[in-house]
Amino acid sequence: MSFLSEFKAFAVRGNVVDMAVGIVIGAAFGRIVSTFVDGVIMPPLGLLIGGVDFSDLAVVLQQATAEAPAVLLRYGAFIQTVVDFTIVAFAVFVGVKVISSLRRKEAEEPSSPPAPGPEEVLLGEIRDLLRAQQRNG
Repeated sequence: MSFLSEFKAFAVRGNVVDMAVGIVIGAAFGRIVSTFVDGVIMPPLGLLIGGVDFSDLAVVLQQATAEAPAVLLRYGAFIQTVVDFTIVAFAVFVGVKVISSLRRKEAEEPSSPPAPGPEEVLLGEIRDLLRAQQRNG
């Protein structure tokens, strides 16, 4: 098998395609969550803690000079990323929990009994004939 045909067989497998779709949707979901955190969650949280914007929090390690810009330790960006991650992790947790409960409910629902096989049908007919003979006889 040539390298190209092996790659084609690998690339069109269902698992690879499913994974690619998951990555694309995950990236889009990450952008949605980042926008939600930046625009909806952080402004009220900043007001609650005194108008602090996490992304601007930093410690100056070295002041700016004519030759070089200031050296900053931007811990606010880290806090922002942790908040983003926490919200994404919570959203994924809730999604998995909902899907698990739906699967559990589906598994708990009684399934219809299997259709009788030919032997059971024949035995049922014999039983019915015997009952009919007993009533008539």
